[in-house]
Amino acid sequence: MDDHGRGSGPRPTDSGEDPLEPDPRNPDPREPGPLDPRTPDPLPYEGVWRFTAPAVDASVPQARHAVRDLLYRQGVPVSDDLVQGLLLIVSELVTNAVRHAALLSPMLAVEVAVGAEWVRVSVEDNHPYRPTALETDHSGEGGRGLLLVREITREAGGACDVEHTAGGGKVIWAALPLKAVRVL
Repeated sequence: MDDHGRGSGPRPTDSGEDPLEPDPRNPDPREPGPLDPRTPDPLPYEGVWRFTAPAVDASVPQARHAVRDLLYRQGVPVSDDLVQGLLLIVSELVTNAVRHAALLSPMLAVEVAVGAEWVRVSVEDNHPYRPTALETDHSGEGGRGLLLVREITREAGGACDVEHTAGGGKVIWAALPLKAVRVL
């Protein structure tokens, strides 16, 4: 799996703008804007990381392990239950991409985005068709992955969706809230 990580790194302290001039992107000077020194620095675990992998069965456990290792390496304040839910979501989404999109999309991408209060995982492929969550068929094998993703997301108080990409493919994502531990 190729890691194209984009973590949080050093940020410039001087924007080069005159601090006495009003920021046109922030009409209310009493509220911190994007370049305002009162805007809090990102937490040490915040960032976006992207992994690419071939659309083959072996990529399912590799993606799951890569996401787990990333969360722990970055020190993201996640409970064991939340980690297990995220890993199950990643497994289901990568499995769907391998099973249903590999013919048109020999590569897939897994992205993990972590903010101060949430973590979002997404899987992108180049197949143009949006999947639909099938009704549960107790006699059949499979067909319940997206239902499981939706249920895990709902129980955690998060959101999930499918979006088209500019290249004609799709990205399926799930964002779950962190029960953030205050970093001092």
